[in-house]
Amino acid sequence: MDTISFDDFLKVEIRVGKIIEAVEFVGARKPAYILHVDFGEQFGIKKSSAQITALYKPEDLVGRLVVAVVNFPRKQIGPIMSECLVTGFHNELGEVALCIPDKPVPLGTRLL
Repeated sequence: MDTISFDDFLKVEIRVGKIIEAVEFVGARKPAYILHVDFGEQFGIKKSSAQITALYKPEDLVGRLVVAVVNFPRKQIGPIMSECLVTGFHNELGEVALCIPDKPVPLGTRLL
């Protein structure tokens, strides 16, 4: 495993957002949703593609808090421009479970 300095870690903006829209990503190579995530007044709403269809339905995602990286460069994924990376963990079947705060926190709060 490569090590990084704490200063390197601090360069990564990991923030809490709330999913305000989740729709099937029609035409994606692997099943995915297009998420619109609200990070509050400072960061606004950002789009992301997330391969989380095995464990989540779009209607169950709306209103859910998530943890995402907001300062990676934008990335073209098919027809959409992904603006953040929503985080999660693979379970024993390879399905992605979202990384979520266990208590409510303000939108845009930074992970430290």
